[in-house]
Amino acid sequence: MLTPNEIAKLVVNVLDDKKARDIKLLRTHDITVLADYFVICTANSTTQLKTLSDEVERILKENAEMPLRREGHRSGGWVLIDFGCVVVHLFMQEAREFYTLERLWGDAEDINIENI
Repeated sequence: MLTPNEIAKLVVNVLDDKKARDIKLLRTHDITVLADYFVICTANSTTQLKTLSDEVERILKENAEMPLRREGHRSGGWVLIDFGCVVVHLFMQEAREFYTLERLWGDAEDINIENI
């Protein structure tokens, strides 16, 4: 079983490998009971959005981490995958600009992903 930190890092690496844009890792542990981390990124196309969501789920399942739920629509511009301690938000650019999660969760710690 992976720790929340390990799950978050694994998700960030998967998204980076699949060329997601503007990946953000927010540590939300101290400000909400919803999750320890939010991972947010932008996909370049609906095809990439599907690929990102499928790959995140596949890699985490290989590590015995099953999603609690999935929300959204790959063709609708956003997908949320909830792993309990880590919530993954995948957006097309327009949807990301509309929801502005970084602003909504502005009190969260923005983790530098350069060294992950």
